[in-house]
Amino acid sequence: DFIFCTIGEEQGWVGASFLIIVYVLFLMRIIYLAERQKERFARVYGYSVASIIFLHFAINIGMTIGIFPVIGIPLPFMSYGGSSLWSFTILLFIFLKLDAHRRQILSH
Repeated sequence: DFIFCTIGEEQGWVGASFLIIVYVLFLMRIIYLAERQKERFARVYGYSVASIIFLHFAINIGMTIGIFPVIGIPLPFMSYGGSSLWSFTILLFIFLKLDAHRRQILSH
């Protein structure tokens, strides 16, 4: 899946750089939310979500620019295909539910 090539071709260097910046900010936000978790499971789950998204992001862009072998890992939330979109969305929403549960505990 070479969606990063398509984005780079259509949007140029600025679009590709913008996409990378958005992913880095997204990962930093997930790590920030994971740091705030009080329960160990929620904290480890948050770090796991960030790790999975980072690995998919790094491997997909790495294989697109030629530094990793082509293995077909999708770019999170960008690649065409329902199963990857569903799995990343469910992964993220479970973490957001754990974070909402943390806020609910703190307010009581």
